[in-house]
Amino acid sequence: MEYLYERVAYLKGLAEGLEIEEKSKEGKLLVHIIDALEDFADAISDLNEEQEELNEYVDFIDEDLADVEEEVFGEFDDEFDDEFDDEDDIDYVEVECPYCNEVVYLDSELVSDEGKVECPNCQRLISCDCDSECDCE
Repeated sequence: MEYLYERVAYLKGLAEGLEIEEKSKEGKLLVHIIDALEDFADAISDLNEEQEELNEYVDFIDEDLADVEEEVFGEFDDEFDDEFDDEDDIDYVEVECPYCNEVVYLDSELVSDEGKVECPNCQRLISCDCDSECDCE
């Protein structure tokens, strides 16, 4: 951030060295531009400080959450990880609700024998138009 302040200071010094008079139209403009640049540097500096504080706060929350996860779930076990690998074998059906036009992906096992399913968005009963690959009918 210091480089912004250095550049603004350089512009101020340059304006003084060029003997730009504040009474002229151009001089007023340049002085106000330099002042605005200093305001921008101040605002950016404040934002950086706030961002650093937020980053520290998030790091503390992350550490606390890791402690809570370890307390609740214990150490992560490879057997537990293998259970999630089995979920890749699930057949999904893509259905567009005619009432809310929401496209939903459903486990084919959730579709009833009549090919009806409840839309998770609007909770209305919709028909599943299954293709030949789907075994939900």
